[in-house]
Amino acid sequence: MNSISVSSSFHPVTSPAHTLIPNTRLQPFNCCISPYSLKNHKSPSLALQLPVARRNFQTCTSATTPSNEGTVSVVSFEDVMEKDWSFLDANNGHSDEEHEEKIKKIITAGGISENSKVLISISSEEFVDRVVDSSPCKQILVVHDSLFVLACIKEAYDMVKCWQGELIYVPEKWAPFDVVFLYFLPAMPFELSQVLEALGKRCMPGARIVISHPQGRKVLEEQRKQYPDVVVSNLPDMTTLQNAAVENSFEIMSFVDEMGLYLAVLKFKG
Repeated sequence: MNSISVSSSFHPVTSPAHTLIPNTRLQPFNCCISPYSLKNHKSPSLALQLPVARRNFQTCTSATTPSNEGTVSVVSFEDVMEKDWSFLDANNGHSDEEHEEKIKKIITAGGISENSKVLISISSEEFVDRVVDSSPCKQILVVHDSLFVLACIKEAYDMVKCWQGELIYVPEKWAPFDVVFLYFLPAMPFELSQVLEALGKRCMPGARIVISHPQGRKVLEEQRKQYPDVVVSNLPDMTTLQNAAVENSFEIMSFVDEMGLYLAVLKFKG
């Protein structure tokens, strides 16, 4: 396998066509290789262990690793494509106060406690900020397709664990989870039943699964037209949600499908 030295140095993504340049020499950081590839990606999945660095919310600053940490395994980045995820942080015309209230409602639905192990899948940086700031817990794991997004999160919060890969392949070492936020389910190329089946193997009895979209279905359809490479599935309607929940030992605790908010909460019966 052609290889390079892996780095914690990332540059801002300006468009979906942004490509990481192959065979570029970079600074090392701790990484963990997963046998699964991302959708449309030919590179292996990575678990990032980046050091803390000062954060700029407009761009990601370079994070360096102390020399005494030594070298790490090398990874090929050939043909890795960075998609444009910036729309996840957009308010879509809503006031900041209104948007904040919706994010607060989504986080509250998770019922996070000080002993919670939280999983956040396909999230915006803003949402991770709110979870960290408002809800002290034992562990937070962020799963995302984007190395760029994960690097920015890791630079801001060294205690947050980050894993690049598909949700259904998350390693057992961070489980069991008692709170899972599927912040942007429509980015996952899997049936809802597949997702719940995988989560059932990683969650403890009583765990809450929160499926949300802070702008609702109408905005999602607009996002699908603008970002067809990112928005690849729908938000489940009540019937679809009920069928998938029953099939995988979940029960629906609440369901809101309004013009400006989608919020479904499931409980794992185990």
